Amino acid sequence: MRRVCWIVALALAGVGLAHAQAASTGSGQAWPVKPVRIMVGYVPGGGVDTTARIVAAALTEHWGSQVIVENRPGAAGNIATEITAKAAPDGYTLLVGASGQMTINPVILPKHPYDTVRDFAAITTLAQFPMVIAVNPSFPAKSIAELIALARAKPGELAYSHGGATHQVAAEMFNHMSGMKMLVVVYKGGFPALVDVMGGQAQVNLGSLIQTLPHMSSGRVRALATSGAKRAAAAPDLPTIAEAGVTGYEANNFWIIGAPAKTPPAVINKLSAEMTRYLKLPETLKRFEAEGVETDILTPAGVRRMLPVEIAKWRNVAKMANIRTE
Repeated sequence: MRRVCWIVALALAGVGLAHAQAASTGSGQAWPVKPVRIMVGYVPGGGVDTTARIVAAALTEHWGSQVIVENRPGAAGNIATEITAKAAPDGYTLLVGASGQMTINPVILPKHPYDTVRDFAAITTLAQFPMVIAVNPSFPAKSIAELIALARAKPGELAYSHGGATHQVAAEMFNHMSGMKMLVVVYKGGFPALVDVMGGQAQVNLGSLIQTLPHMSSGRVRALATSGAKRAAAAPDLPTIAEAGVTGYEANNFWIIGAPAKTPPAVINKLSAEMTRYLKLPETLKRFEAEGVETDILTPAGVRRMLPVEIAKWRNVAKMANIRTE
């Protein structure tokens, strides 16, 4: 994760972002002229937080105006997301949001406090990456087919460990589409969920490829398959879940950066253009792929098209798997 974030920093720092100062808030005033805050819905040290801090440091350096990361963990990321949704639409409050916050919370949490499509102005995706199913090296199943057979033979006895809403719903979709029933055990974060599998306290982990990849290389976990539509460039010998026999299965994580709805288009477009340009540098793309990150960076319009599709997909999954969260 540190290596991925270093790549983001290098890409953003490589070319000046100072031109973004020419953007206007709509009142004719240059932007930014005061500190900008980036909201993060998770504790410091995780992937979303670390990436937000790298982006904030790069923007601070090149704008000459301070950009501050503000952590507001809790409620599956909803606290920070709601604060951003209700902030003044002046370009001075941004959000780095994970896929769970933006597309899954709205369909599994009752009395959801924001509408992802209505209440946010999308800027770009910072990263997209598949998940991976991994087990302890001593676990008897050595393939997805063997895992499914074992789970079917022991209904309700095996369990996934996971650390987020995206992983929970992806696990339930795997249950449903494979015709098995594994329990889903929620952890406070993706890394603790993975650690327990490495230590043998949990059986199967469904987590991000970024987080799992180093432990696959060291042999501390055995990966069975990735969750994307195609094989991951960082693990080309590893089949997708769909290839391994669960036809049609596809689930990905992503991180986006956005702002409150009605933020001036000049600010949104300038931020999107500058970030997209630098995140697509050839050296950045190469290193991203080596770390397990899919660099399909979207424009604001692309993000706006993607979000309703993802929300509808996960709503259907939650309904068919009877997922309810208190």
